[in-house]
Amino acid sequence: MKKCILFDLDGTLCNSAEGIIKSSVYALQKFNVTVSPERLKTFIGPPLRVSFASVGLNETDIEQALIFYRERYNSVGLFENEVYEGIPELLSKLKNNGHRLFVATSKPENMTMRILEHFDLLKYFEGVVGASLDKSRDNKEAVIEHLLKTHKINNAIMVGDTVFDVIGAKYHKIDTIGVLWGFGEKSALIDSGAVKLAKNTTQLFNILADL
Repeated sequence: MKKCILFDLDGTLCNSAEGIIKSSVYALQKFNVTVSPERLKTFIGPPLRVSFASVGLNETDIEQALIFYRERYNSVGLFENEVYEGIPELLSKLKNNGHRLFVATSKPENMTMRILEHFDLLKYFEGVVGASLDKSRDNKEAVIEHLLKTHKINNAIMVGDTVFDVIGAKYHKIDTIGVLWGFGEKSALIDSGAVKLAKNTTQLFNILADL
């Protein structure tokens, strides 16, 4: 049966750690906030407002931190990034097999489009939905809701690397396959309810084929 497959971006399609971490450090330095390398890794995946709040910034400072973050990320950080091995081949096989492919990410939509275009991935996707720059679509639940409303989607499955993907999809009664090459923890994916785990793109393709 053909499926609608919703892919997360950061940690699922692309290794975006360098750009996100360096841009976060750039923003936090404006507030004289220093964060350990291990803590900075947690900035990859959640909405940035959540990450900046977690290090003690108040609501006003969070909005300013987002401006500083985007200042660097839009010019440099977007392309401090690489596509995971096997992803183009996976997407090509899934699309050629008739599945409908979408991107559902907490990264702002305009940034997501630039990344997908830069790495020649946009051609595989029927639709792309990311976060809005205001607070109206700022978490995975809202992103998926917007995607479901704007495309006639059925028989959907989510593919992502963190609990935010699993929880966001579960809110809409969509199962998630967790990928183990990203930024999430295996135990957290299991505990949050991922139905299957894939350690590489070949295994992910086989899981999707068997569902």
